[in-house]
Amino acid sequence: MSDQAPIFSNHGCRLNAYETEAMKDLAKAAGVDNAIVVNTCAVTSEAVRKARQDIRKLRRDHPDAKLIVTGCAAQTEPDTFANMAEVDVVLGNTEKMNPATWAGLAPDLIGQTEPVQVDDIMSVTETAGHLIDGFGTRSRAYVQVQNGCDHRCTFCIIPYGRGNSRSVPAGVVVDQIKRLVDKGYNEVVLTGVDLTSWGADLPSKPKLGDLVMRILRLVPDLPRLRISSIDSIEVDENLMRAIATEPRLMPHLHLSLQHGDNMILKRMKRRHLRDDAIAFCQEARRLRPDMTYGADIIAGFPTETDEMFTNSLALVEECDLTWLHVFPYSSRPGTPAAKMPAVNGRLIKERAGRLRAAGSAQVNRHLKAQSGKTHRVLMENARMGRTEQFTEVVFGSDQPESQIVQARITGFAGQQLTA
Repeated sequence: MSDQAPIFSNHGCRLNAYETEAMKDLAKAAGVDNAIVVNTCAVTSEAVRKARQDIRKLRRDHPDAKLIVTGCAAQTEPDTFANMAEVDVVLGNTEKMNPATWAGLAPDLIGQTEPVQVDDIMSVTETAGHLIDGFGTRSRAYVQVQNGCDHRCTFCIIPYGRGNSRSVPAGVVVDQIKRLVDKGYNEVVLTGVDLTSWGADLPSKPKLGDLVMRILRLVPDLPRLRISSIDSIEVDENLMRAIATEPRLMPHLHLSLQHGDNMILKRMKRRHLRDDAIAFCQEARRLRPDMTYGADIIAGFPTETDEMFTNSLALVEECDLTWLHVFPYSSRPGTPAAKMPAVNGRLIKERAGRLRAAGSAQVNRHLKAQSGKTHRVLMENARMGRTEQFTEVVFGSDQPESQIVQARITGFAGQQLTA
């Protein structure tokens, strides 16, 4: 057996990336070596295809390594990966976070490991939020505060990969962020699968806004707190208060909108209507005029007509969205939407292209409006940092890495500001 450190290949969301960092620590502590770990994503069928492609390539490049597959796709369709000749072990999302699992993959136990270790994710009641003290650049750390989802959107396979919603207690989160600030991090991003459901499973059922206010109160030395993707219909009163009154809460929200037509939203089993999304965006920007929005939008959901799509397209300007994540609809077996009348694949691609073009126009509008303004920029490396709205800024000379610098914006190139 080689002493080569395991190779990790991460697919999908920030939460997966967080867990990949945790698995590196678990594998190292268990003495696992000469192994490849692929942390898969299940959000679309394309994500699963890319994972399989990656597995085949990694096996060709490392024929003697033990190949371990985990993540959401491994959880939702373990047989798909167990039946691949390249794969040695399949781990579920709970198992991959368990130190005992990695102890069983140590070199002296090779050959004694169950090849498929995937238990019922719906039976899991806790989220391990203390495994690592964040990850990211030296300037920004990501902290998992929630996992799983109690909602059952008709297109989404993720609850079956992540289980029901579980929250990390506020005290654990605050202690972790204090340690990160002590290590020199200037920004912390709260992450989760369904972030606005944080607290529903905890005593007294606190809300995400309560957690945000508590962090800002108890960690006064934290310069910047950012929250990742949220469901706008579930935003609570304290979170709106934080948006209005807390300058250390960053003015950038990524919204899980998914569509702009009421009938499609109902067929998706979303919990909001298009007017709810517009009203939220207007109110949050009224409270915080420099607020920018990102959003997830699906193109070509089953039964989507031209008129329904036009409503989605119009939402981009009506909500004044800047950073779009456009997903061409991808049927996931086992979901209710997979049984609905499908939209022609060529139309799906064309509609996704139109949404992306609308998004690019919004980005250009945002960038043009920044010229001449002064921004506080958190440097990710010597020449690039991000504004409070998460816009990239490129500098012509070296700046102090990991620090927040004042910068006057001179223009933009591509999707980056220049300073």
